[in-house]
Amino acid sequence: MDVVIEADGGSRGNPGPAGYGAVVLSADRSTVLAESKQAIGRATNNVAEYRGLIAGLDEAVKLGATGAAVFMDSKLVVEQMSGRWKVKHPDLVELHAQARRLASRFNRISYQWIPRARNSHADRLANEAMDAAAEANGGVENSENSAVPDPDFAKNVAAQYETSPGWTGARGIPTRMLLLRHGQTELSVNRRYSGHGNPELTELGRRQAAAAARYLAQRGGIAAVISSPLQRAYETAAAAAKALGLDVTVDDDLIETDFGSWEGLTFSEAAERDPEQHRRWLRDTSITPPGGESFDDVLERVCRARERIIAAHQGATVLLVSHVTPIKMLLRLALDAGPGILYRLHLDLASLSIAEFYSDGASSVRLVNQTNYL
Repeated sequence: MDVVIEADGGSRGNPGPAGYGAVVLSADRSTVLAESKQAIGRATNNVAEYRGLIAGLDEAVKLGATGAAVFMDSKLVVEQMSGRWKVKHPDLVELHAQARRLASRFNRISYQWIPRARNSHADRLANEAMDAAAEANGGVENSENSAVPDPDFAKNVAAQYETSPGWTGARGIPTRMLLLRHGQTELSVNRRYSGHGNPELTELGRRQAAAAARYLAQRGGIAAVISSPLQRAYETAAAAAKALGLDVTVDDDLIETDFGSWEGLTFSEAAERDPEQHRRWLRDTSITPPGGESFDDVLERVCRARERIIAAHQGATVLLVSHVTPIKMLLRLALDAGPGILYRLHLDLASLSIAEFYSDGASSVRLVNQTNYL
């Protein structure tokens, strides 16, 4: 019997009150065969995600399943269980081994990453478990999968930024976003459109990620690391998170523009293939590449991500690891600038920019395209 396993886990505080959820479905997804959810006390997001996977595998084994297709919104767990990424964090080594032992009970098993929106059943179960964990922790609640800023850090930031930024008139503590572009890939070497494709970092790209990680660790004061789901960004984020002693949280809305059929083409090749559409796309942010998305579409989802991150990390400094277009969109929002800025900003690979957003709606840009640590 083949089954589908959907699993999820989360922590309100990272680490904080944590829980997991898992559901086992028939192969055609028409029937729920088993569910599991549990509060697991204080843990990190990644630990909770692994616990969710283990619970789902265990339920499938009890059902006598011989094949399983596993779907999760944890890029880390999927890549590690698929054998593409190494398991380095000591908290995850034994959990990974336990999951592998259960997985060996199946004749066939596969792992696939899906966006959180497509993992809603397991996500709901995990949130119910986190509710229970929070109640057991004295009712302390934070936004899902958020990191709680250290009180001393918040106090120091408050002292540093109690005056208004420039002439905006804003006061208080902003949510500071460190915007890091991913390192080099083969597509960026050849200056090809690289959107939803998923190339890994080159050797130089990994060195760039390591250099940025060292710089950010020395800088300190970062409460959370949030990444695009694509491998080039996640690898870059993982290097920084390891140096900072944090987990990586994936936000699907930080993904690069979908360039559609232009994916993998050079500028000249795309212009030759679709000359009129390419010309209009370079001048009008509402125009989409063939089968892709417009810059206006990207702006809409980046706005969602910004509001979500501000709500979860009010007054903290967070590291966002993403791509050229989403980073430009966040800088545009912070500058309250028109769409023309998208065509005029230059962002190098593994470069760092900084935008700040205040609770009263004010914002500022403190840095653009820093690369001196590379």
